[in-house]
Amino acid sequence: MKKILLVLLVSLGLQTQTQAQSNLCDSLSYTVIQGLPLTVYGEASGIINMVDSIEWLFSACNSVACYTPQGNNPYSFPQINMTDTVKFCYDAYVYTPNQMVVCSHCDSLIFDYTDSTYVLFNMGGTTLINELILNKINNNKIYDLLGRELTEIPVGKMYIRNNKLYINKK
Repeated sequence: MKKILLVLLVSLGLQTQTQAQSNLCDSLSYTVIQGLPLTVYGEASGIINMVDSIEWLFSACNSVACYTPQGNNPYSFPQINMTDTVKFCYDAYVYTPNQMVVCSHCDSLIFDYTDSTYVLFNMGGTTLINELILNKINNNKIYDLLGRELTEIPVGKMYIRNNKLYINKK
C-alpha cells in the first residue's frame, strides 16, 4: 500500500512540474527593436513575480554563420545585414524556488523596409488554389513532340494530333 501511495505522489508531482514548465515557457517571448542592427530583448509577461531569475541565450544565424549577441538586454547583432533571412533562436533558463526550466524557441526573420524593423517570415500554408481547365480543342493541327506546329505528317516519326500520339509508318 505504501508503494502505491508513493508512486501516486511521485506521478502527481511530475505532472505538476510538467504543467509549470509549459506555462512558464508559454509566457516567454522577445521583442525586436525598430531599426538596425538587429536588436532584441527578452520578455516574461505575467510570470516575473513567480520566478527568481531568467537567463537568456540568443543566437542569430544567416547563410554564413551563427552569431551571439553583443551587449546586455537589449541584445544587438551587428553582424546581421538587412538583406539576410535570419534564423533567430533563444534558450531561456528560468529559475524558480523549486526548479530550473529551459525554454527554447526559433523563428525566421526578414527585414521589413517599410517599417525599418525585422518581422516574422511567414512560410504559411496555401492561400489560394486556381483550378486550370484544359480546353480540348480538336482542330486537327499536327505537332511534333516539342510542341512545334507541323505543316505535314512526318514519315517514320511520332507526332501529336487532337491530343493523341501517333506514328506514321509509311
